[in-house]
Amino acid sequence: MMYHMARRWTKKEEGRYREELKKLYIVQNKTITEIGAVLGISEKTVFDRLGRLGIKTQPHLKKNYLHKRQNLVIPKIYSNDIAEFFGIMLGDGHISHFQTMITLGNKEVSYVYYIVNLFEKIFGLQPKVSIKKRGYRTIYLGSVDLTSWLLKEGLVFNKVKLQVDVPKWIFLETKYMEMFLRGFFDTDGSVYKLKNGGVQISLTNRSLPILKSLQKMLKVLQYKPSGISCFKVYLTKRADLLRFFKEIQPQNVKHVTRFESFYMRR
Repeated sequence: MMYHMARRWTKKEEGRYREELKKLYIVQNKTITEIGAVLGISEKTVFDRLGRLGIKTQPHLKKNYLHKRQNLVIPKIYSNDIAEFFGIMLGDGHISHFQTMITLGNKEVSYVYYIVNLFEKIFGLQPKVSIKKRGYRTIYLGSVDLTSWLLKEGLVFNKVKLQVDVPKWIFLETKYMEMFLRGFFDTDGSVYKLKNGGVQISLTNRSLPILKSLQKMLKVLQYKPSGISCFKVYLTKRADLLRFFKEIQPQNVKHVTRFESFYMRR
């Protein structure tokens, strides 16, 4: 098999890549997917490096071969936790054919472990966490059964290109909508001060159907959201903001701290 590359590796680079992959793939017995998450590179790049370095792939020796996990729990009924999880996934989540991932910033460490616990609570498995450059963290769980279920429930591989929408069942109960908003705001929301001294929160997404559904949810819950502008929906009224943080109860400490610094100490 021929491997195309932009340039030749130096001997030092080749040695480093060989030791790195031997440690991860052979000694630690990680899968190609797991190695990609650890190193912050694609699965194809990992596969290409293994081939170029002459390290034979042995997928049958890996745990969860074919990404099937016998102890994975696939929910039979909807719940508040699942509604929150879908809010998180439609915020900063992503799925591939084999993996479910959520990427967070370097100021969200405590929220990382909140999501880890939520994964375990819903699916019975604890996801892994990789730390990338500048402290960014990716929470990931490799399971083809999980990604198949998420696709069946309305998630997609490319949220923006396919203009995904919020699952219809979220609108069946008030609590589902509140929990979805919590998960979405915690991952794709912002709270900031305006030039006139006021405070505003925004919900951001590049999928127009999601923005329309967020706006609809807020109206059903008797908030007064703005129109859609710059891929955002806003809440600006003081009563709405105070009620949002009291009733929705965001769990991302980054947002809560900012809100308290802007509003609660005035």
